Amino acid sequence: MILDLGGWEVNPIVHSAMQLYGNNFWIWKFSIASASVVFLCLVSKFRKVKPIIAFLTIVYIFVVFYQVLLINYAISYG
Repeated sequence: MILDLGGWEVNPIVHSAMQLYGNNFWIWKFSIASASVVFLCLVSKFRKVKPIIAFLTIVYIFVVFYQVLLINYAISYG
């Protein structure tokens, strides 16, 4: 939605994948994210992994919040 409203991808690796896969990029992104979640679930019983999961959850919450702010700004002022 952000890209449709005129935003751009800052991460060069993701940007390259978007250029390469086009509309099928979501399959690539979904596969990587799903594999990561499955891996974290498999190792979640280890004590050292729990802080990593907590940290990644906090980072993800901030990213989602930032994207919501961008969408609201684009809709309001775009």
